[in-house]
Amino acid sequence: MGVTRLDGAERLIEVYRRKAARYDRTSRLFPVPGYPQRSQRLRAVRALGLRAGATVVEVACGTGLNFPLLEDAIGPGGRLIGVDLTDAMLDRARARVAAHGWRNVELVQSDAEEFAFPRGVDAILSTYALTQVPECGAVVARGAAALVPGGRWAVLDLKAPDRTPAWLARLGIAAVGRSASLEEWLGRRPWEAIRAAMRDGLDDAAWEELCFGTAFLASGTGAGKREAPGR
Repeated sequence: MGVTRLDGAERLIEVYRRKAARYDRTSRLFPVPGYPQRSQRLRAVRALGLRAGATVVEVACGTGLNFPLLEDAIGPGGRLIGVDLTDAMLDRARARVAAHGWRNVELVQSDAEEFAFPRGVDAILSTYALTQVPECGAVVARGAAALVPGGRWAVLDLKAPDRTPAWLARLGIAAVGRSASLEEWLGRRPWEAIRAAMRDGLDDAAWEELCFGTAFLASGTGAGKREAPGR
């Protein structure tokens, strides 16, 4: 693991440690007040086509804001694995799990780039986080290789519209926080890497732009026969 990427991970951890205590409240204003985040999260969960008893991995689960939606779909007989880089965010997620009495949740502290997806999962979800991961395409590829045939991958995140208006600077800064510059995020165009990885590693890859191109929902179905690059 190179020094630059490690430093980036450390910066992310510090940023989200500071945000953790108030994250559930401030996320309602993310990325700007009035943004339909809740409905977009629900749309992403529905794209997974979950059934009772399914096993789901949520990459960059944060404080577990999606957990109620996922638990409603998989029920007590299912399994939910929440993965996040930041200990403080996982502490909040752990408190949420305890408050609801869920006994089918496993929380894992890991960089998304390093996480070893368990084989044979039914669905993988990531919301408003994966574009911050430098090797986001590789994460999608490794997740796709871990899905059961017919399993589903869904990524909901922010992007730059094809024609970037001036106000996008505020939205971009909100998206990448202080871990990277707006210029770096826009220059890297991580949503394109996610889209390409979905097309390469999944069947029926779908791409939908939301809110005038400021967000996207990418999804696809696992073929159960591909291997991630380098594996």
